[in-house]
Amino acid sequence: MSVQETVNDLDQSTQLLGLASADPFPVSGLDALVWIVGNALQTSHYFQAVYGMELVGYSGPETGNRDHHAYVLRSGAARFVVTGAYDPASALADHHRRHGDGIVDIALTVPDVDRCIAHAATQGATVLTEPHDVSDEYGTVRTAAIATYGDTRHTLVDRSRYTGVYLPRYTPRSRRMSAPKRLFQAVDHVVGNVELGAMDRWVDFYNRVLGFTNMAEFVGDDIATEYSALMSKVVASGNHRVKFPLNEPAVGKKKSQIDEYLEFYGGPGAQHVALATNDILATVDTLRALGVEFLPTPGSYYSDPALRARIGTVRAPIGELQQRGILVDRDEDGYLLQIFTKPIGDRPTVFFELIERHGSLGFGIGNFKALFEAIEREQAKRGNF
Repeated sequence: MSVQETVNDLDQSTQLLGLASADPFPVSGLDALVWIVGNALQTSHYFQAVYGMELVGYSGPETGNRDHHAYVLRSGAARFVVTGAYDPASALADHHRRHGDGIVDIALTVPDVDRCIAHAATQGATVLTEPHDVSDEYGTVRTAAIATYGDTRHTLVDRSRYTGVYLPRYTPRSRRMSAPKRLFQAVDHVVGNVELGAMDRWVDFYNRVLGFTNMAEFVGDDIATEYSALMSKVVASGNHRVKFPLNEPAVGKKKSQIDEYLEFYGGPGAQHVALATNDILATVDTLRALGVEFLPTPGSYYSDPALRARIGTVRAPIGELQQRGILVDRDEDGYLLQIFTKPIGDRPTVFFELIERHGSLGFGIGNFKALFEAIEREQAKRGNF
């Protein structure tokens, strides 16, 4: 059935029933983050050996995929699919030449792919792939895709009739290695960077097309430093299982972190992934011992009386947090602990955030200035300031 036929059927059903669905684009959660990298084998090994992810599936020449290698990794509810070109003529190789390592697809689990795509089409979204089935001996997956900022896409996935490891033409794969225990349980949120002046257009896109609501907005002095500024807005699915902060640069004295990302990534894209952990102290200790570098936090952050008064009592002494460079923030719902890695690839683009929530639904607004100043210090070292 084509998108237009689905639209017509939905219109007829709505007229007969005399009502419309409260949520024409229901999103159940994140299905996967699909990466394009220069070396999928090595990147997947890195995510296993350092971040404690488990290899569960594989696609490549041995499975009939002559275009690229793909490794499916899990950590709790989080799923990464790491892809790298096998054929030099692959579109993945072209994407990597432009953007470097990064996330090409933020795939979403939906209960009705056809309904979501039909609604997206009526709202003017670019449909990259129409709804279709892919099947093997493990069942059928229905999928489609729409475009979002830059070269990023959202693949919509209904795998309710499928029991395989990921998708058809993927085989189960595991590898024994000396890896840390699971360090994170889920993806908390994915942050996208968009070009100057595009913020409101993409917020409107998520509101209209995906039915997301506006969760937070950060502008002006809240997140500006002496030298650079940006604007950030957060959109979230109705169940809040999927949250997308969106950043755009603002005019400042010098190049902002968003400007640097856009320059080196070659346009808009996913800037960082927040990984939810139950024990951020132990996770940071493990990652640091395995060579992961984090953005340093100055000692003055922890000695600030206003910080101590604002955060109150948290589960770890301030000294323990300071020793690891972990930031803390509190809102009306509780508090959170967070820390940010340096870029994980050759380009100063994609990085990870580790976050441990204790009631707070926020994103650490009280830490924004400290974070951005830390990023600016790293920018200055790279000569991109």
